[in-house]
Amino acid sequence: MEEEKKGFFARLKNGLKKTRDNIVSGIDSVFSGFSSIDDEFYEELEEILIMGDIGVNAAEEILERLKEEVKKRHIKEPADCKQLLIDSIKEQMRVEDTAYEFEHRQSVILVIGVNGVGKTTTIGKLAALLKEQGKKVLIAAADTFRAAAGEQLKEWAARAGVDMIGGVEGADPASVVFDAVSAAKARKADVLLIDTAGRLHNKKNLMEELKKMDRIIEREFPEAYRENLIVLDGTTGQNALAQAREFTEAAGLTGIVLTKLDGTAKGGIAVAIQSQLHVPVKYIGVGEALEDLQKFDSDAFVNALFDVDTAEETES
Repeated sequence: MEEEKKGFFARLKNGLKKTRDNIVSGIDSVFSGFSSIDDEFYEELEEILIMGDIGVNAAEEILERLKEEVKKRHIKEPADCKQLLIDSIKEQMRVEDTAYEFEHRQSVILVIGVNGVGKTTTIGKLAALLKEQGKKVLIAAADTFRAAAGEQLKEWAARAGVDMIGGVEGADPASVVFDAVSAAKARKADVLLIDTAGRLHNKKNLMEELKKMDRIIEREFPEAYRENLIVLDGTTGQNALAQAREFTEAAGLTGIVLTKLDGTAKGGIAVAIQSQLHVPVKYIGVGEALEDLQKFDSDAFVNALFDVDTAEETES
C-alpha cells in the first residue's frame, strides 16, 4: 500500500508537470524579481494564480491568508513568502475527514457528469478502491442512453470484482435504480454506485432524470447515506467549473472527482472549483489503471504542483 501511494505521488507529480510549468515558474520569477513585499508584488502573484486556472475567488482567498501571515510574522523578503504561499494553497484545498463519511455507512453514491469525462472508468476504479477496504460494493448501470455504456461498465465491474445490476440499452434508468436499490438492500451491500447518463436529448430532460432517481432512492432507501459525486475532466479547465455549476442545480453535489490530471496544464482548476462551489475534491485520477484513482490529499497535491519532495511526503 505504501509503495502504491508513493507510486501515485510520482505519477501525480509527473502529471502536473504542465500545470507546474504554467504556474510555478511565474511565481518563482515574482519571488526573485521583487525586492520588497508591496501591492504590486501581490498583484503579480494574483495574476499568475488566476492565469493558472486557480480562479479569481480562490486567488483572492489564498492571497488574503498570505498577507495575514506575512504581517503576523513580520516577513520582509519576497523569497521568504514561498512556503507561506504553498501552505495557504494547501489550506484552501483541505478536505475534512467527514467528507468520507459514506465509507462508514451503508450508502448510495450517484455518479454524475457529462459524457467523455471518464465517469464509467471512475466508477470501476472507485468500486475497486472501496472493495479493497473490505466493502461489499454493487454497481448500477443507469446510463441506458449511451450505446455500449453498460458493456463498458460490465467490464470495469469484472475488473473490480463486484456485481452489477442493469446495463440494457434503452431501459428506463429509473427502473434500473429501483432494481439496484432493492438488490442493495437484499444483498446487504455497503455501497451502491450508480452510473448516470451524461446527456439526454436536452439538458432539462437530463436534470429531470436525475431528480427522478433521487426521489426513488429517497423513497425506497431512506436510511442510506447519500453521496452525489460529479466527475470532471481536469483538462477542460474553466469549462469543468461551468459543468459543475449546472449539475449543482439538479443534484446537490457532495464531492468532485477530478480525472485526467496527467498531462493537463489546467490542474489549478481543482483549487478554483473547490473555492467557488464549496464542494470538496474527494478523488483525483492520473491514469487508466485501477489504482490510478486515489483520495484527494491537499498536501500531496500542492507538493506535487510545486515539486516539493518533502521527507514527510516520501514517508506518508
